[in-house]
Amino acid sequence: MRSNSIRAALGALAATSILAACGSDNGGPVAVPVASGSDGPVSTEQPVVHAVGDPVLGKQVFRFELFGNERFWTDALKLQQGMMATRMTPLQALRIGLMIDSDAIDATTLLALTNEAKTDLSPAKAPTLNDPAMLVKLVNANAVIGIVAVDSANTGTIDITKGSKTGASCTLCHAITDASVMNVAGGGSIGKRLDGRANHNLNFGTLIATGLNTRAYYPVLQLALAANGGKTLGRAPTGLTPQSTEAEVDAYLTNPAYYPVGSFDDTVDGNGDPQHNSALFRTDLAAPWGTDGGIARLDNFSNLVYTALLDPTNVTSPGGRAFLRKFGGTAAGNEIADGYVSVLAQTGVTGYPYLIAAASPVAGTEDAPLGVRVDNTKLIAMNGYLNSLQAPPGLVADSAAALRGRDLFRTNCTTCHNVNQSLPVPAFTVPMKTIFPGDSPVVLLAARDAPLNPILDTPGSIYDDKVAVVNASQRGGIRGSQLPLLLDLARKPNYLHDNSVPSLDNLLDPARGALAPHPFYFAAKSQRDDMSEFLRGLTTTP
Repeated sequence: MRSNSIRAALGALAATSILAACGSDNGGPVAVPVASGSDGPVSTEQPVVHAVGDPVLGKQVFRFELFGNERFWTDALKLQQGMMATRMTPLQALRIGLMIDSDAIDATTLLALTNEAKTDLSPAKAPTLNDPAMLVKLVNANAVIGIVAVDSANTGTIDITKGSKTGASCTLCHAITDASVMNVAGGGSIGKRLDGRANHNLNFGTLIATGLNTRAYYPVLQLALAANGGKTLGRAPTGLTPQSTEAEVDAYLTNPAYYPVGSFDDTVDGNGDPQHNSALFRTDLAAPWGTDGGIARLDNFSNLVYTALLDPTNVTSPGGRAFLRKFGGTAAGNEIADGYVSVLAQTGVTGYPYLIAAASPVAGTEDAPLGVRVDNTKLIAMNGYLNSLQAPPGLVADSAAALRGRDLFRTNCTTCHNVNQSLPVPAFTVPMKTIFPGDSPVVLLAARDAPLNPILDTPGSIYDDKVAVVNASQRGGIRGSQLPLLLDLARKPNYLHDNSVPSLDNLLDPARGALAPHPFYFAAKSQRDDMSEFLRGLTTTP
């Protein structure tokens, strides 16, 4: 495998300057120093281009395709049973960040919801919003975005009270509504779908904890493994084990300090590292995928989501076990798989894995990390749809400030970022020590135990947890961070993948310290304000 790594040398361009230069650590330049006032980095790393298919089919795949994961969500996790057992109402669903598609609601119900949205939302004044039976009706109508109900009982109708099952589609995390009917502050909304936009308010941990068997989510939780001496990586002080109770798992998932709102844990490595939900519009501009940059093509990333994250029982298969051993080492990988089999047996789960695979190629490749791949035509079609989704317009309240911010950005930020957001995001991975100067990792597991790379962690930090086990070394890269799209920033409630920075002003404030993640600052508040105005206004229109 080739190496895509870069080594950055940070230096001050001025008292409030940000970046200096990036060069190669293996003899071939990846990014080179740029002059003050440039439009973006110069890089030999070519943009990744993924194949595209029919966007009309891709729209249906993105919104409703499950590839069989409804059996995991219904028969193993038992989400819909938990929603009914707890008598969850539409209002409660909205309060944990679920979105409701107004176009899927019948006219009478929609009128009632519209009128009740104007009240104080009490059961007396908003009976429809507070009716558990109404949430069941909305789920049956596929109005709850990302919670897809299917006629698995072959009755000719969808009814989760009579044998129909529900699964999860991509839109659970990557779609919102225009809130034209109702918006719950800090939660979800009712309105027309807006595909591709990150759901910043989804409390995914609480949603999973609603299931009657949250232990079935075992490999995607923060674990304590004997192979690692009982140590754990993640936000919680202690990890979970195959003997952890349902209450203990729920306590982890529902604690926002451990599983932040707006985030999703995108690895099955026993490392508790939920990442903030990202946008999935204009995907022709963004690659590689994942915070760690470990997946080059979007269809490969989507396949990993379906084959590991939306049905984690696949890690118990031979290919899944090989995947765990490759990244976590032989002992830890086997322990996760064996522990999961034990959990599933304890909770009466059988018949897994559930995924409907179209092909079973060799495990360990980017195309099929767990040795299975779902329907490729559908994956490529979804590429086409997500490429076609346009970024939302930026928000500019003060055009003069935005222009001043643009000048600051061109002078200080373009070693890594483009000014023109219609260009592909630079494809190089930024080394961890560059993006996080305080990174001082210790080796938790050396390569002698056969992981793909040594497992490293900086004690006391959660910023580097995402790349402790899984990173871009799987495609010949380095331990570092992939550059994000700089779009739709006006909606973001916090910054950096670990949710650690609450505002753009705080992101750019030197009070965070020279060793903090992304420590590129402006001392003057006026400059931070100008830069924030520019960033909130970014669009794909040059």
